[in-house]
Amino acid sequence: MLLRKTALVLALATAALLTSATTATAAPAAVAPTTPFAAAAANPVIVVGGLSGVAFAYEPIAARLRADGYRTFIYQLPGLGLGDIPTSARAFATYVEQVRANTGAATVDVVAHSEGGLVSRYYLKRLGGTATVGRYVSLGTPQYGTYVANIVAFLGLGSCAGIVACQQMTIGSAFLADLNAGDDTPGAVRYTTVRTLQDELVRPTGNAAVNDGATNVLIQAYCPLRVVGHLGLVLDGTAYTIVRGALVDGPVRPNCLAL
Repeated sequence: MLLRKTALVLALATAALLTSATTATAAPAAVAPTTPFAAAAANPVIVVGGLSGVAFAYEPIAARLRADGYRTFIYQLPGLGLGDIPTSARAFATYVEQVRANTGAATVDVVAHSEGGLVSRYYLKRLGGTATVGRYVSLGTPQYGTYVANIVAFLGLGSCAGIVACQQMTIGSAFLADLNAGDDTPGAVRYTTVRTLQDELVRPTGNAAVNDGATNVLIQAYCPLRVVGHLGLVLDGTAYTIVRGALVDGPVRPNCLAL
């Protein structure tokens, strides 16, 4: 089953690259708060997509954030995230400055899915991003790599079938060794990671957590019957209640019945 899903992810990444005609990296437009949950003064939130993740796939979580009053933006990784992660992080740094200029905000918050969490974390740790980010929330990010990436080579498809980001997300890669050297959570940023036992693309699922003071949340530790897959992390109501709490520095209190 895992091998079939790996092949499917690679196929989807290729198809998305061929069919996507737009990106979400253009100068952003502000979205005014619509409810009192988040004050107008709250940091803008940038939702960062993952590998092969086109911008519209993140509209569900973006819509939830907007409904809660956040000025929300979606960042689609350059080339759908197939290329070098540090290069994507440098492009993301430019996007953060666009959001700050557009909104007048000194800092932003980041909600990042999958590879987007690595791109964002590289920005924080290696590109000075801790000065411009208040909160970092990752959803199903292979912070310490994933066996799924290693399996591609096992299948005889070469080094991640030539996908650079896949190579970098392989357990033991030079990229991850550099990213995870020293403090996992630099600066005054509040770090939260969210993971699920049913994540079919981040294996082992414990590799989606980070050290050094982060709040690492396993959904099933609070909601044992909740079934959430890798893509489901940006769709699931319970996962969103964790995100919402993290953005207001609240305690971890997932709503296990949230839709």
